[in-house]
Amino acid sequence: MISREHVETAWSRVRPHVRRTPALEAAAGMLGLPVPIALKLEALQVSGSFKGRGAFHKLLVSKVPPAGVVAASGGNHGAAVAYAARALGHRAEIFVPTISASTKVERLKSYGAIVHQVGAVYSEARAAAEDRAAETGALTVHAYEDPEVFAGAGSVALEFAAQARFDTLLVAVGGGGLIAGCAAAIGDRVKIVAVETEGTPTLHAARRAGRPVDIAVSGIAADALGASRIGVPNFEIAQRLVAHSILVTDEAVRMAQRRLWDELRVIAEPAGATCLAALLSGAYRPAPDEAVATLVCGANTDPASIA
Repeated sequence: MISREHVETAWSRVRPHVRRTPALEAAAGMLGLPVPIALKLEALQVSGSFKGRGAFHKLLVSKVPPAGVVAASGGNHGAAVAYAARALGHRAEIFVPTISASTKVERLKSYGAIVHQVGAVYSEARAAAEDRAAETGALTVHAYEDPEVFAGAGSVALEFAAQARFDTLLVAVGGGGLIAGCAAAIGDRVKIVAVETEGTPTLHAARRAGRPVDIAVSGIAADALGASRIGVPNFEIAQRLVAHSILVTDEAVRMAQRRLWDELRVIAEPAGATCLAALLSGAYRPAPDEAVATLVCGANTDPASIA
């Protein structure tokens, strides 16, 4: 179980390697919302998502062998690992499922990674990556179940809290690394709300069952939020520090993507628009005096898909 101190240490390590992304205060009436909201534009982060924070932290604290690093990903984590590996002078092999967006695959290649498309879903790509790491001796950089990775990811919450005041932070969940890091960082003083799509309910299903369980993955955000099971340490943190878990529809996510583009000219992939979708659709209704914030956590998508 990581603590705020772990996340603060991770932030100090990764700060020279990542961007301080902007926070935007949207007044009541903007984005079709009756209440003000603070948005952290982490979609502007290196490699196009918050994942760069965790990838850099893992590589900075690890002894990377000559074989380099191996990672499995729906796309964003792989891009972050490839970017960090190139920046730090390491070889990278990335395994992604066939559902990964072509824009994400091309970005991986642009960072110099060797890319393998294996399996229909993330769990199959992960199994292939683990086999490859065992074969070559490369360091495995797990997308969300590694405390060093989600401690790095949690640095976004500390940075956001220094930029804006909020009572509640909405966080998108796939395998649970981002929400675990954010909850460890600020969950003792801010209400943390998990948001997932109906096709990727890893945390929602685990909370209902009382333990991590396998789910079937589908829908608009499957390439980014498409873990088949939430990570065990991530679930333990969520059980202690996450107040609510809510689901949104694919159509609500599409609406949120369009609203971000129409009003702010911000490109967000489905995972990056999931939390705004919860507010626009009414899946989460803030109290009248509740200061709400959310992360626009990724932008690795084809811009034409939003129009």
